[in-house]
Amino acid sequence: MTDEVDEVRHQLLTTPDRSGLILILASGSPRRRQLLEMLGIPHRVEASAVQEIPLPREAPRHYARRLAREKARAVAGAYVLGADTIVVLNDRILEKPSDHADALRMLLELQGCRHEVITAVCLLAHGNTYEAIDTTVVFFRPADEETLLRYVETGEPMDKAGAYGIQGFGAALIERIEGDFFSVMGLPVRLVLDLLAEAGWPYRFGK
Repeated sequence: MTDEVDEVRHQLLTTPDRSGLILILASGSPRRRQLLEMLGIPHRVEASAVQEIPLPREAPRHYARRLAREKARAVAGAYVLGADTIVVLNDRILEKPSDHADALRMLLELQGCRHEVITAVCLLAHGNTYEAIDTTVVFFRPADEETLLRYVETGEPMDKAGAYGIQGFGAALIERIEGDFFSVMGLPVRLVLDLLAEAGWPYRFGK
């Protein structure tokens, strides 16, 4: 045990100072920004404009991976992070709603059902590409149309895949999840930290 502690201490003392590094978040999502802020990872936002339309017969996981990669590649920087989150119900991708009626339609489909939330992340660092993907299963509580309409009227669903946010009022619609809560928010924290470490930027608390 002493040898392990000494090894950890040695790694901490010999890890180069990375205080000058900035992670470029190629996304305008306030939830992803919030999670990076929570971790204390220095970053700035440069939202990339990528057309979010599946290719013909494109599988949901491939679609999420492709968008995360395209978002990252659309922005310049030493460390660039792209991410994409999609909601999948019976192999159908539910994108962000186009209006309130569309949001209500999605929520009516999801109520009382099981669906998947897939989040892909892509880190570009010094010419290398690091990628990971997460799938979390979400179970919605049964809800009537009036309840769902009241939720839509809060405005929360309008910028979110599947027309709900697990970290906000939408939590009231969810029975349980199987997997990563942060991934449903839009950024699987554990995978981002793994990719950064692989790219030579190991996580140091608050740095």
